[in-house]
Amino acid sequence: MYLTLLLAILFHTLPAQAGQLGRAGLEKHFPPPLVVGEKDDTLPVWPILKQQAGSYEVFAYAFESVDLAPIPGFGGTPPDLLVALAPDGTFRDVKVISQHEPVFLEGLGPEPLIAFVEQYAGLSARQAIRVGRPNARAGGAAPQTTVDGISMATASTRVINQSILASALTVARGKLGFGATNVGLKVEAKPDLYERLSLPDLLARGWVRRLTVTGATAATAFKGTGVEDRVDGPPDTVLTDLYVAYLDAPSIGRNLLGEARFDALMRELGPGNHAVMVLSAGPEDAPANPIGERFVLGAVPDRLAVSQGGLIVTARDMAVERRDAGLAEGLPPGNWTILRIDQAAGFDPSAPWTLTETIVRERGQILSEKIARTFPVETALPADLFTRIKPDAGPSWTDPWRARAPELGLIGLALAVLVPVLARQRGLVADGPRFAAFRLGFLTLTLGFIGWFAQAQLSIVTLVGLVRAAATTHDLAFLLYDPPSLVLWAFALAALVVWGRGTFCGWLCPFGALQEFVALVARPLRIRQVAVPPGLDRVLRQAKYGVLAGILLAAAAGSPLADSFSEIEPFKTAVTLYFVRSWPFVAYATGLLVLNLVVYKGFCRYLCPLGASLALLGRVRILDWIPRRAECGTPCQLCKVRCRYGAIAPSGRIDYPECFQCMDCVTIIHDPGQCVPQVLAHKRGRRSAPHPVGAA
Repeated sequence: MYLTLLLAILFHTLPAQAGQLGRAGLEKHFPPPLVVGEKDDTLPVWPILKQQAGSYEVFAYAFESVDLAPIPGFGGTPPDLLVALAPDGTFRDVKVISQHEPVFLEGLGPEPLIAFVEQYAGLSARQAIRVGRPNARAGGAAPQTTVDGISMATASTRVINQSILASALTVARGKLGFGATNVGLKVEAKPDLYERLSLPDLLARGWVRRLTVTGATAATAFKGTGVEDRVDGPPDTVLTDLYVAYLDAPSIGRNLLGEARFDALMRELGPGNHAVMVLSAGPEDAPANPIGERFVLGAVPDRLAVSQGGLIVTARDMAVERRDAGLAEGLPPGNWTILRIDQAAGFDPSAPWTLTETIVRERGQILSEKIARTFPVETALPADLFTRIKPDAGPSWTDPWRARAPELGLIGLALAVLVPVLARQRGLVADGPRFAAFRLGFLTLTLGFIGWFAQAQLSIVTLVGLVRAAATTHDLAFLLYDPPSLVLWAFALAALVVWGRGTFCGWLCPFGALQEFVALVARPLRIRQVAVPPGLDRVLRQAKYGVLAGILLAAAAGSPLADSFSEIEPFKTAVTLYFVRSWPFVAYATGLLVLNLVVYKGFCRYLCPLGASLALLGRVRILDWIPRRAECGTPCQLCKVRCRYGAIAPSGRIDYPECFQCMDCVTIIHDPGQCVPQVLAHKRGRRSAPHPVGAA
C-alpha cells in the first residue's frame, strides 16, 4: 500500500527528459566539411548540410531520440540516441548520448551497446527493423531488416530499437514525407502474369519510358545561369536519350531481356527486391551521357537517381554480366545498366516513381562553379501487375512475445504445476520425501531455466524503472519488452494476495534457489549454521526496508545513485551475467553465497530490497494459510526450531512477511511421525490429534 502510494505521488514530480545537444554539441559529431544548419521550427531536428555543385544540400537530419520517442528503458528513463537520417530515409549514423540500462551500466559495460547501434548505419527507416538473436545475420537473417541482438540484454536492445525507429519515423513523416502505410510495405510483381509485347507496345502503354534531352532543352533549363549556350552543335543535338523500364514484371522484363536473361536476373535479384533498367541510346561521346566509359559497375550512379514521393530511393548498379550485350529485339544499341533497389528501401513499383538525370555545367575558369539541373521521367504502372503485402501493424513489443513463446509456455506450465502443489497441503506437501524431491527439482528449473536461460530474474531495478517512468514519461510500456519477467511479476503480485511474499522468494527467485543449492554443501563440509540472537535478528530484518527506501528515494530524486544502490542485489552478477564481471562484483556475490553457508539466506532475510518491497505489498494477504494446532508454541516448538528463516515466533504465530513458503512446517504438521501432538495422541491411544486450524 505504501509503495503504491509513493509511486502515485511520484507520477507528478519531475519534468520529462529532453535532449542534451545544442549546436556546439552537434558540431562535435558533424565536423567540417559538414555544416550544422538552423534547428527546425516545428520538430527538434537539425539539418546537416554538405556543399554539392555550388550549393548546400541536406546530407542528413540529426535529432535526439529522447525528444521524439522517449520510451523508458529498464532503468526507468529513456535512452538518448543521436540519430542522423539521410534524405532517402536511410540511417547515416546512430550514437549513444546517454542511457541508464542496468545491464550496460556496470554489467556488460557500454561497449556492446555502442557496437549494437552502429549496425543501423545504411539501414532504412522505411523498413521494419527487428532485433534478432546474437549473430542472427551470420545465421541467415536478412541484413536489411535485422540487427544482431546482445546476449543477456534482449529486452534492453528491443527498447533501444523501438526508440530509434519511432523517432526516425516521426522525422521521416514530418521532414521526408513518409506515409505510415509505406513503412515495411512489400509490393512484388506477379510472377505468372505475362503478355508478349514489343518495344513499341511497351512504349505506347507507358511501361517503358523514354527521356530525351536536346541542346535546346538543356539551354532552357540552364537559362539565366550563364552556361545555357554551352552546347556543341545545333539546338537539336541529342545530349542524352534514355530508355527506362521496371524489370520485375514479366510482361516488361521478359520482353526486354529475353527469357534466359530475365530468369537469371530474377534468381540473382532475390525475392522482394526490384530492378530498373536504364539504356542509353544517345551518342557514346555525348558529354551528358550518364552511362559511358566512366560509369563504375556496382556503384550508385552519380547522375542517375530514382525517387518516389519526393524521396530519393537508393538504387545501385547490379554489375551484371555485360559481355553478351545483345538485348531483346527492338531495343536500340547502347550502354545499359540494371539498378537494384533493395526491399528495405520501401519502394512501391505500383505507385508513380521517377528516374532523374542530372546534368552539370561549370561556370568560371579559375574558381569554377558547378551548376546542376535535373531532367525527370516518370513511370506509372498498373496496380494489377503487382501483389501488395501489408506490413505487420502490431506494436513492436509484440515481437518478443512471439519470439519467446516457447519460454513463456514452459514458465506457464511450471506455474500451473506449482499452484496446486502449494494449495493442496494434504497432497504432495504432506509426503516429506517426495515433496523434498519436488522442491529440489523445481528450484533447479528456477535457477537453470527461469534464471540463467530465460533471464527472468526479478529485481529492484524494475521498481526503480517504475519510479523514474512516473517522474518522466508516465509510460510503462518498457515492461512489455521482457515477457518472462512480466509474467513472473504478474504471478508474484497475485500470489502476494493469497500467500504473501514467500511464493516468489521461496520458489521463483533464481538467486534464492542458488543459495539453497549452496547451502546443501554445508552439511558434508560440516559447516554449522549460526543462530542469530533474536534481538539482533529483529534489528537486521529492518535493514532491508532502509535499503529499499534509499533506492526508491534516489530514483525519485533523479539521482544516478539509485543505480549504484541497486547493486546491493547480486542478481545481475550471479544470474544475468553468469559471474562474468569485474572482480569486485563477483567477490561480493560470492561472499553472499559463502555467508549463506553459516547464516541461511542472510541476504534474503536482511538486505534484499526486492524482498522488502514484496513483504510490504504482501501485507494485503487474505489467508493465514499455514495450519496451526492448539499445541503449537505451547508446548510444541518443533516447527519453530526447524524453521531456518526464523519466521515462527515462540508463541507459534507465523510471521508471514518473513515466511519463504518452504512448506517444511506444513509437512511436519501433517506428518503423524513428526508432529508432536500427533505423536503424543498416538501414544495415548487416539488415532490422531484434532485437525489443525487452516489446513487445506
